[in-house]
Amino acid sequence: MVSCPAAGSVDVLPGVEAVVLVGGLGTRMRPLTLSVPKPMLPTAGVPFLTHLLARIRTAGVRHVVLGTSYCAEVFATHFGDGSKLGLTLDYVVEDEPLGTGGGIRNVASTLSEPDVLVFNGDVLSGLDPAEVVRTHRSREADVTLHLVRVPDPRAFGCVPTTADGRVLGFLEKSDDPPTDLINAGCYVFRREVIESIPPGRAVSVERETFPGLLAAGARVHAHVDASYWLDLGTPAAFVQGSADLVRGLAPSPALPGPVGEALLLPGAVVHPQAQVGGGSVVGADAVVQRGAQVLGSVLMDRAQVGPGAHVQRSVLGIGAQVGAGAVLHDAVIGDGAVVGARCELRDGLRLWPGVVLPDDSVRFSANV
Repeated sequence: MVSCPAAGSVDVLPGVEAVVLVGGLGTRMRPLTLSVPKPMLPTAGVPFLTHLLARIRTAGVRHVVLGTSYCAEVFATHFGDGSKLGLTLDYVVEDEPLGTGGGIRNVASTLSEPDVLVFNGDVLSGLDPAEVVRTHRSREADVTLHLVRVPDPRAFGCVPTTADGRVLGFLEKSDDPPTDLINAGCYVFRREVIESIPPGRAVSVERETFPGLLAAGARVHAHVDASYWLDLGTPAAFVQGSADLVRGLAPSPALPGPVGEALLLPGAVVHPQAQVGGGSVVGADAVVQRGAQVLGSVLMDRAQVGPGAHVQRSVLGIGAQVGAGAVLHDAVIGDGAVVGARCELRDGLRLWPGVVLPDDSVRFSANV
């Protein structure tokens, strides 16, 4: 486990605690999430949630509540009481899905500070959370939202604002969005606002809580910046986020090694005549054999890449094997699965855990 700086080495941000929503099923990430929650997938050498928790602590927050549901026990088993990260962690389990607003309301009894940072647990960001708190307090807001600009906002809900940052509304996806500002998945709530969310039922902050606050005349403000931002909702985004962390394009105090073109974890073996780069991770005890190329990919613990194989922008699950001369581009290989020699897997193909593809059994082209 990665440890953050020793207690006292980072200024404490007074009057603030944090909530991280990590209860989703991660269905778009299957088969990687069949046995582990998405925020616990190894990302640049550690569970993705480690990067977020380290960033929260670096901002000066010490108490974090994880709102869990799917595979809830995995979080507590790995992070315990949070002391190794310099945090105090509490866990609140949803018995049934409550949505974003319901999930926030569900942890209200564990909160005591006047301001509460809330994070979606599947967003990779370079945001300094303390800056959002400063905006929130300077504007005396009831809720402050982190917003980012994206080149194509049609795939997202948009958040129009006034020139001084006051939020005007929350718009669903459309072919002609009026703004390029989108909800980036980080908020600051006054605790009283959280307590006003209806308890015991599913609530969406985007469709119910925020529009209701605006209708009631509440002060809903925006914090807009140009920091790194990526929603890790798909395998392609997950691979990109991991590579960006390894290469230092996305900052993290929890990276378990120096920034560079590749991250090799303890026990990893890369043949001198193999190529590993593009922000790839080679997991603990994983092997990359002679003549193989691994570019911009994630090899989890004990994965094996055979001689002359090409693996690009792909994920190999724990103990997965890729045979000699195989080609993987934008593929996802489940735990313990085997890709036979000279197979060719492309364009988002996903192989479920334990499946064995015989040699030469899958091709996308006449010649590999």
